[in-house]
Amino acid sequence: MTTLTPDPPYEKIIPHPENRFMALTSNCTDMPTLFVDTHAPIDVLYDAANYRIRAVTQVLENMSMRGSVECESFILSDFALLCAIPLRDGCDVLDVIGRRLRAQP
Repeated sequence: MTTLTPDPPYEKIIPHPENRFMALTSNCTDMPTLFVDTHAPIDVLYDAANYRIRAVTQVLENMSMRGSVECESFILSDFALLCAIPLRDGCDVLDVIGRRLRAQP
């Protein structure tokens, strides 16, 4: 039988403007696992942000076209979180794009 050993303690990542990888805001713990490559080409960053924001926009537009949406409050809370995560990711990527564009001469 294999014996499991705990992972060693991790070092908390301190954000720094020169870091290539920026942790997404939507990471659910203080140990981030999802990152944005801040050195990726701007068109690739734009496509990533655009995809996430448009996906949520499409879902919300479809919901708004329904006559009425009846459900429990916890379902609405889960739905709001489902929409907020990709929106926040898209905004994080847009922040990277903005910083890159402002840094250009």
